[in-house]
Amino acid sequence: MLEELSEIIGLQVYTQNGVFLGNVNNLVVDVDNGAVDGIFIGETNPLLVEGSRAVSVPYRWVQSVGDIVVLRYFPKRVSLRKGAAPPPMAAAAK
Repeated sequence: MLEELSEIIGLQVYTQNGVFLGNVNNLVVDVDNGAVDGIFIGETNPLLVEGSRAVSVPYRWVQSVGDIVVLRYFPKRVSLRKGAAPPPMAAAAK
């Protein structure tokens, strides 16, 4: 059993099918209600998230938390929306 929310940060996150999604980078917390609303996962598995983009997963999708985080739900693939702005490019060296 977790004693502090900070113990979740750094844990590996897996889908309900056992596919590695990424590591917990941060938590989305509703401070007014004292509840976790979601987990923020950076550098995600490119097989699941286009471009390995960071995602925020609603906490209601979490099945269990222990040595790892197991999700009860995650889409088969997360793609960038059509018309979405491309990632910022580094300025060209002159």
